[in-house]
Amino acid sequence: MPDLPVTAGLLLAAGAGRRYGRPKALVELDGEPLVRRGIQLLGDGGCTPVHVVIGAGADEVPDLPGAVLVRHDRWPEGLGSSLRRGLASLPADVSAAVVVLVDQPLLSPVAVRRVRGVYAGGATIAVATYAGRPGHPVLLGRETWPLLDGYAVGDRGARGLLRDRPDLVVGVPCDDVGSPVDVDTPADLPRMVSAAGPADAAPRWLPRDRRS
Repeated sequence: MPDLPVTAGLLLAAGAGRRYGRPKALVELDGEPLVRRGIQLLGDGGCTPVHVVIGAGADEVPDLPGAVLVRHDRWPEGLGSSLRRGLASLPADVSAAVVVLVDQPLLSPVAVRRVRGVYAGGATIAVATYAGRPGHPVLLGRETWPLLDGYAVGDRGARGLLRDRPDLVVGVPCDDVGSPVDVDTPADLPRMVSAAGPADAAPRWLPRDRRS
């Protein structure tokens, strides 16, 4: 595979995890905090630098080598503000960012590399799809970041932009690698442990609709 352009990684990990009962960034899977797993995902996918937006429980976040911590005190405003804060923190020479959420620990670095590869081929926005539905990772070219001011509001991220500007979006099938399932409650963890395997393995349980 030819060398891919350098793209940053952006991990959104600022939420309070109300349904879980604690910030999901601090939740451990196989003895490792989800925030560290997210950093490794982006790093293994070839992203540099990797920025992590933290908010709720920020003072409890462990040392995170290989990442730049971006503290976001306005995290209660929702996912949208965390996305905008994270993008604004990236260096001026970053041309695109791969965005993932901290509570989806079964995503694969292969999916990260795939969206980066589509960007290298000329896409402005590249979105991993599962069973034909958009998920994460999502790659956003810098030229799209200003557009998010009208979309990334409250608990909405880039989904509205993807819907309204299909001309900018390239879907990247990733059904064969990883899974976009998310950790909502403590009851989800036992299934995550059983499903976790090699990062490049096919998902062992089907994705479900993301819940707030």
